[in-house]
Amino acid sequence: MATIEKRGENSYRFTVYLPRDANGKYPKKYKTIKVEGKYTPKQLKEYLEGEYLKFKNEVLSGNYVEIKKMKFTDFVQEWKKKYAEKELSGTTVRNHRFVLERHILPVIGHMYISDINTMMLLDLLDNLKRHDRKDGKLSTYRVIDVYRTLRSIFKWAKEWKVITDDPTEGIKKPKLKDDEKHNPQVYDEYEVYDILQLLQNEPIHWRAFMTLAITAGTRRGENLGLEWSDIDFENNTISINKSIVIEDSGPVVKSPKTKKSKRIISLPPSVMEELKEYRKYWIETKLKRGEKWIEHERQWLFHKFDGTFMYPTSPSSWWRKFTANNGIRHIRLHDLRHTSASLLIAQGIHEKIISERLGHSTIKTTMDIYGHVIRAADQAAANTFENLFQPKSQTK
Repeated sequence: MATIEKRGENSYRFTVYLPRDANGKYPKKYKTIKVEGKYTPKQLKEYLEGEYLKFKNEVLSGNYVEIKKMKFTDFVQEWKKKYAEKELSGTTVRNHRFVLERHILPVIGHMYISDINTMMLLDLLDNLKRHDRKDGKLSTYRVIDVYRTLRSIFKWAKEWKVITDDPTEGIKKPKLKDDEKHNPQVYDEYEVYDILQLLQNEPIHWRAFMTLAITAGTRRGENLGLEWSDIDFENNTISINKSIVIEDSGPVVKSPKTKKSKRIISLPPSVMEELKEYRKYWIETKLKRGEKWIEHERQWLFHKFDGTFMYPTSPSSWWRKFTANNGIRHIRLHDLRHTSASLLIAQGIHEKIISERLGHSTIKTTMDIYGHVIRAADQAAANTFENLFQPKSQTK
């Protein structure tokens, strides 16, 4: 059989023979393409041979999938392997997997991906329900999660030419209702002052961890990924260049959440002095533990008894106990990051600086999260000017 065979006026079929299998047969893979545009006989021959060679390399490398027979659930596996598990954080992958298994695959998993259209996906989103609640109500946040998962999968299906049209392109992102919008819980400056004072009575490593969360606005995983080589005592800065997150296999060291998450953060001298004090304690601790200290390649600021990095859930557990024991209004550990941003906004720091300090991918992210706080600060600024125009009482 010819490897390139004309099938129609502008249609050609490629055939690639695979190595002999266990039954002594030579499996074949086929691909049909349509040639668009005008070519001379020589140009057409060169074009077809080039396309055939690409197809052959895909087949022999194991990267080729027969598109016309591909069901949605099968493409999802390819999407996970070729994109999600390579490019996304473990937390994001787990969230995608949850909505796929709970809300998407039961509805369209059995269908061929090329047969799925925009109306089907609109119906899927409109009919989302929670089966563990009597009213079946699903939060808009979760509907948005489902939408984002569908968008990503079909985007890559089109990018990889598995489908010609992306059915999600005609679907708008669901909007949160006013009563559903979540404004982060934060501490005011008086509460922060009290917390920093109470931390003076706690173990030095927890004092350092929580102080960084408040003053640097770092994420939990970013704090856990700090090594002493990331602390610049001369310039009063810390470098965020890695993070420790939980994957299916357990905690792992990864690059930060986004490219912008890699950043250098300036810290006040008092915090750097506290880190110097902690550095001395850290060295003494390592020497005391001797052979029990098994981590010799990395110098994690925050570690377990043997010097290896701390398990990611440990800081959240400690923070919950700390607030309960001291009668402090409890907010999530991650909300210390929001607290840091809110305090900077109140001081009139430009949102671009705050965005860079927090490691947001764009300033739009900062505005989406803290827009209400920025507007409140702007109103306070307006009120300050208003006071200047009020008549002063005359003294005789």
